[in-house]
Amino acid sequence: MLWIMRFSGFFSAAMVMIVLFPSLQSFPPAEAIRSSHVDSHHKFFTSSHSFGKFPFRKAPAFHNADECRSSTLEKSSVCDPSLIHVAITLDVEYLRGSIAAVHSILQHSKCPESVFLHFLVGETGLETLVRSTFPELKFRVYYFDPERVRSLISSSVRQALEQPLNYARNYLADLLEPCVTRVIYLDSDLVVVDDISKLWSTSLGGKTIGAPEYCHANFTKYFTEYFWLNSRFSGVFSGRNPCYFNTGVMVMDLGSWRRFGYTRRIERWMEIQKTSISRIYELGSLPPFLLVFAGNVAPIEHRWNQHGLGGDNVRGSCRNLHPGPVSLLHWSGSGKPWLRLDSKQPCPLDSLWAPFDLYRHST
Repeated sequence: MLWIMRFSGFFSAAMVMIVLFPSLQSFPPAEAIRSSHVDSHHKFFTSSHSFGKFPFRKAPAFHNADECRSSTLEKSSVCDPSLIHVAITLDVEYLRGSIAAVHSILQHSKCPESVFLHFLVGETGLETLVRSTFPELKFRVYYFDPERVRSLISSSVRQALEQPLNYARNYLADLLEPCVTRVIYLDSDLVVVDDISKLWSTSLGGKTIGAPEYCHANFTKYFTEYFWLNSRFSGVFSGRNPCYFNTGVMVMDLGSWRRFGYTRRIERWMEIQKTSISRIYELGSLPPFLLVFAGNVAPIEHRWNQHGLGGDNVRGSCRNLHPGPVSLLHWSGSGKPWLRLDSKQPCPLDSLWAPFDLYRHST
């Protein structure tokens, strides 16, 4: 089939690159919005209110294979049980990455017409852009009010980690419709090179979230010495075997999340960080997630988060892929592939992101 041929060719190219370049890693629900224009101040557009062409090329049409399940509900119904729900953020800085991520999902899906995207935005005006780029895509746009978390956010090692939209994933159970009881959350700096339905069908074994875990990582470094010396805080991990996991790729049981009130639990740790006499963690939105879920996560194969390809926050650093098969490439870290490609100083693995880039002025 065409999608298999595409994936085989892509994966072969990836393996060639790896061989050639071995040195390469509680509030009320927010309101869903529908916008009818594109923000004139968006940095990808001209300063004129007459934009002309959109900044992204139109993606090709992707259609279901013959064996895909047919929907019994109207085409646009978000409650269709045959749908695969994927949530991702859209903002000015990472818009190009988000568009590439969606493109990669559709290109490698056997049943692309069954994929429903939930876009989380902190500013209005992006729906028309999405529709012009993906005319056949099923999607909704949800406004996440930055003020909802601004007072809870602590300063971090990188300013990008302090952006309110980074915390929107904590509110998916409130933002999305009640009929959506399961969702895949994805960061904007990744591409999927396998059928997303495989990740969707992963068993959570009764857990609320599933993610690739990395138990060899030094878990203690995600929290301060003050945290570990204070049993009132560190005791949260008593009886648990906590491991690091990256929150950029998660399968989430929203039904369970709503029942157990996990949004409020995460907020409580953020409040403790703000009011404690000393900080209990340093890194953005990750530590509160670890405090609530580490040691109680359904393990997902590492192939679904080949993370760290953005480097280790050292400018210009390049990473290898982790050993093993690849289903998702994730440029977590400070280096983003579109910026390095534009600057003519890419890392070797950035060439694997480039085929999904729909930005008009890219080569």
